Amino acid sequence: MKLVEAGALLHDIGRSKTNTVDHGMIGAQIAQSEGLPEPVVNVIKRHVGGGITAEEAAGFGWPKDVYVPLSLEEKIVSYSDKLIDNHRKGRVSIDVEVDRLLANGHRDAAERVRKLHEEMTTLLGN
Repeated sequence: MKLVEAGALLHDIGRSKTNTVDHGMIGAQIAQSEGLPEPVVNVIKRHVGGGITAEEAAGFGWPKDVYVPLSLEEKIVSYSDKLIDNHRKGRVSIDVEVDRLLANGHRDAAERVRKLHEEMTTLLGN
């Protein structure tokens, strides 16, 4: 629970430098430079878009690393992030995020978010 709480509070720390998809990777660099524990750094690094594949990360010019949520805590923060829409100022259905990704041509990311939704709702019993 403490890791989820820390990750939830810090996952967008990279937005202090950029509001692009890079905010997760940059946030992880900030957290690491501040000496935060690796599990917190990983939550920050892996929360974007339901995860960023190695191929996508290479296309962004990011350092080679894992940018897809692996642990339950990473998945919880990533999934929760998809349920909040900053433009609408509140909670939204996962379909809103999936539709936004599809509208922007991010079909693979939309599918990752859908799969993350299925995994989380299965765990929750919904």
